[in-house]
Amino acid sequence: MAFSGRVALVTGAASGMGRLSAERLAAAGASVAAVDVNEDGLRELAEGRDGVRAFPCDVSDDAAVRQLVKSVESELGPVDRVMNAAAIAPSGLLAEQDVATVQRLMRINYGGVVNVTYAVLPGMLERGNGDLVQFGSLAGWLPSPYMGAYSATKFAVNSFSEVLYHENRGRGVRIVCVCPPVVETPMLEQMAQEGAREMIHSTDAIQPGVVLDSIEEALDSGALWAFPGRGTAAAWRIRRFAPGLLWRRLHSVTGI
Repeated sequence: MAFSGRVALVTGAASGMGRLSAERLAAAGASVAAVDVNEDGLRELAEGRDGVRAFPCDVSDDAAVRQLVKSVESELGPVDRVMNAAAIAPSGLLAEQDVATVQRLMRINYGGVVNVTYAVLPGMLERGNGDLVQFGSLAGWLPSPYMGAYSATKFAVNSFSEVLYHENRGRGVRIVCVCPPVVETPMLEQMAQEGAREMIHSTDAIQPGVVLDSIEEALDSGALWAFPGRGTAAAWRIRRFAPGLLWRRLHSVTGI
């Protein structure tokens, strides 16, 4: 079923999954509040699209996010769908990454999801409808060398979303946490650094459209989890029941 609401808020909208989400929603007739710190990317996205409005904002800043949502709802109306896609993914061995980078990852990837959720969800619950889509990751279930800091942020998003889903069942708000494997987006350039390159390229990246299709299917079925891509759900199960197999594969690929 296509998006039936009127206003969508998309974070990380200047590129990658956020950008494609904004484009699809605008094409479906939604008024899209495109959110990102990349103002040039937002202008490029909004150019020629009447349904897209640029709202520059750092999602790691709680006060700024709350003001953002007030502005969006004042100018466009109540938010019917949130796509929490903002994220960064610098890779590296944990012992070699600086503390500031690890903390910045958590502030943006997890803190941004929390800030936007707390700013928008109360209104959705009060109205008894809305879609809250959280971008977790398969990396939040399958930790790996060079991606430890990133995986920790996605573990947090996955856990936060799962509890939120169960605490708010039957209240009219559809909550989905999508957990894709490697996706063919510009984020791969951040991930595929140093030793992480071999690991990232050992897996075929899926197309962004596959991720968005899986989100719609999960929303329509009332499911919490969306595992897009062939073999993604199977990898999740293997991690749960035979984690040693995955770690042997990762050690083989990375040489660690």
